[in-house]
Amino acid sequence: MCKYSHEGKIKCLLPLILLFFIVFLALSNSLQAQNTTKAQVTDTSKVQHKDTTKAQLADTSNDTLKHQLPDSLIYKKIIFTTEEFIRGERLFYGLVYLGDQLVNCAACHNTTVSDTLNWNPDALEISIKYLNKSAYDLSKVLLRPIGKTMKLVHKEFKLTAEDIVLIKAYMNKFETIGLKQSKPVITNLLLLIIAFILFLVATTDLIIKKIFKNRRITWAVITVTGVFITWILAVNAIAFGRSKGYAPAQPIKFSHAVHAGQNKTDCNYCHYTAKISKTAGIPPGSICLNCHFLVRNGTRSGTAEIAKVLGAIDQNKPVQWVRIYRLPDFVFFSHEQHVSAGGINCEACHGNVKEMNRLYQVPDLSMGWCIDCHKARKVNLSNEYYKTYYPDFVSSFKAGKIDSVMIASIGGKDCGKCHY
Repeated sequence: MCKYSHEGKIKCLLPLILLFFIVFLALSNSLQAQNTTKAQVTDTSKVQHKDTTKAQLADTSNDTLKHQLPDSLIYKKIIFTTEEFIRGERLFYGLVYLGDQLVNCAACHNTTVSDTLNWNPDALEISIKYLNKSAYDLSKVLLRPIGKTMKLVHKEFKLTAEDIVLIKAYMNKFETIGLKQSKPVITNLLLLIIAFILFLVATTDLIIKKIFKNRRITWAVITVTGVFITWILAVNAIAFGRSKGYAPAQPIKFSHAVHAGQNKTDCNYCHYTAKISKTAGIPPGSICLNCHFLVRNGTRSGTAEIAKVLGAIDQNKPVQWVRIYRLPDFVFFSHEQHVSAGGINCEACHGNVKEMNRLYQVPDLSMGWCIDCHKARKVNLSNEYYKTYYPDFVSSFKAGKIDSVMIASIGGKDCGKCHY
């Protein structure tokens, strides 16, 4: 029993205080556990509801990114391995099947220099146009063309972003290497070298060594090779500076067959200075704009070539046409004299231009060619020019004393007429 002293009371209450403290801690832990359970249940439902939505949205956005990001990254690629360049080349030349389809870009777009007109832009032209543009810009043209011809040709194209990037990477090389030139014919040069070596050996043997006992063989070799060498040098010396058949590529694919032939445009409409000037002149852009102010789409080239003309006009720059017919500086020639006074048609010197897609030089423009024409061509004595400057010939013609007058008879063979 507890004593009723002060110390005895404390000793009796101490176990009760400890028991109460233990029970209190137990109840506190129990309540905390229940609250934690409730909180977990509540939070779980909230988290599951919100996090699931967020997760779904995140997954959806990831799927979209997976669909878009690779393309955008591929289109921005600028560094390529040698293997990728080779793959781009094989794709361009149609050496790789894309599924069950074969796409051959080189079939339409020239990779070599050609004398014939190809309405499609060549590989170099496309390379320069898209050099500073992205592969995505090129893909818009390849996969969503706007011209009728391109829509027809590109209709079944199934190129991926990677395919287009590799093709553009290969095509960028054309800007530096250019189109392949056709190999020059070296037959005559090779024969000339062989003939010169044989001539040198035969001459040396005849004068110094005397290896061959039969002199007839030596003389035969010297004679044949000497004649051949002389003939080659003479022919090429005469042809030096002449450009018969010269057909350079022009900055715009202009067809005389379309304009002069199909559309029946008069030559003097574009070359309006031919009747009044020494030269026929190159038509300015304003002449082109008279028609192409409305006509913006060609049946063969689409909008590409016409857009070049309009672009030059907008930039106030002349089109850099390449001149085809050119005479030496020591030769005088006047279109006005031949077209107005002589009444000579354009076809007499320039050939059947109405059938030429790509214009080329028809005659060799030699002095002999001009003189032959002056000998064979009659003067049109009904022309006021000849009535004024050659009244005696006109009077004799009217009197029946002469039936015709050749150009050679009125100075067509005089050196001073063309060389003064």
